[in-house]
Amino acid sequence: MVAVRDLEITTTDPRLATVWEKVRRGGRLELADGVACLESHDIIALGRMADAANRVRNADRVLFVVNRQLNPTNVCILDCKFCDFAARNGDPHAYEMTMDEMLARITPDLREVHIVGGLHPTWRFDDYLAIMRAIKEKAPSIQIKAWTAVEVDWFARIARLSIEQVFERLLEAGLDTLPGGGAEVFSQRVQDILFKPKIGADRWLEVHRIAHGMGIRSNATLLYGHVETYEERVAHLLRLRALQDETGGFLAFIPLAFQPGKTGITERQASAIEDLRTIATSRLVLDNFPHVKSYWVMLGEGTAQVALHFGASDLDGTIGEERIAHYALASSALGHAKEEIVRMIREAGKTPVERDARYNEVAVGVG
Repeated sequence: MVAVRDLEITTTDPRLATVWEKVRRGGRLELADGVACLESHDIIALGRMADAANRVRNADRVLFVVNRQLNPTNVCILDCKFCDFAARNGDPHAYEMTMDEMLARITPDLREVHIVGGLHPTWRFDDYLAIMRAIKEKAPSIQIKAWTAVEVDWFARIARLSIEQVFERLLEAGLDTLPGGGAEVFSQRVQDILFKPKIGADRWLEVHRIAHGMGIRSNATLLYGHVETYEERVAHLLRLRALQDETGGFLAFIPLAFQPGKTGITERQASAIEDLRTIATSRLVLDNFPHVKSYWVMLGEGTAQVALHFGASDLDGTIGEERIAHYALASSALGHAKEEIVRMIREAGKTPVERDARYNEVAVGVG
């Protein structure tokens, strides 16, 4: 394999050429570099740079997991302006799943169940723990990736526990890893506009720092394509990179394309070009993250496949039944069979690698 330092990539964008020279020398990108990537008109050169950076880590391998999302309820005390999923008690689209309904979605083929939901006003912390215990009792081998930092903070508040005590109880109930949701954008300006009542950057990072210190690996996200600036987008990446330098606890970074739905925040979703710029920039800036995910649910299958040549090395998984993005009118399928995920990866010219929730490789070249 050709080393990054030996790879010549030509570009018509002088700022991008400067970025690539820094990457070739082993330097780290900073705020102005990341903004230059997001502003660049030379999307092909940017993609080649990110692909080269990714190949150093992952060659042509693309990971995926046989998983299911489980969203026990959308009833939530918060009223974030960007969210079409959350509901108040009594709203027409409000729901609460029974334990039987949840367990019916746990099948023997699954390696991971990904659980997130609303901050329910009357559910106790014990109710959330009971969900995990019931899943583990039905399927002891399944790995549980559950509860965003926002939910963990909520559990601490309603149970009057420290974050450490919350994690101790979650681990006892079967927690394996933490998802990356709830980060949104690490910008007080954006928080004041879109999700003022929610925990902010400092608390989100603190929850993940504590998780890492207790041996719990986690993921990280960015919600982009709404009111944030390029500078705010890159600043978010830099704060994640700093925490990864400190703890090494992140498994993957997932850029989440904002689904406008009926929010009225923006008229249209970010373009495919914008999606690819964001994924490529993330791969170049987050030089200490093992993986950048191409989340097909929000990108759409076609763009997600192209992103595998723009620095992404993970396609998420089969999902089963995704609710959150589809409440916001995402046009992708609700879920895919394993064979379809493998086909998407192979069609992109990559090697599919099945993994588990902890990113242990289960099978290479499957399908």
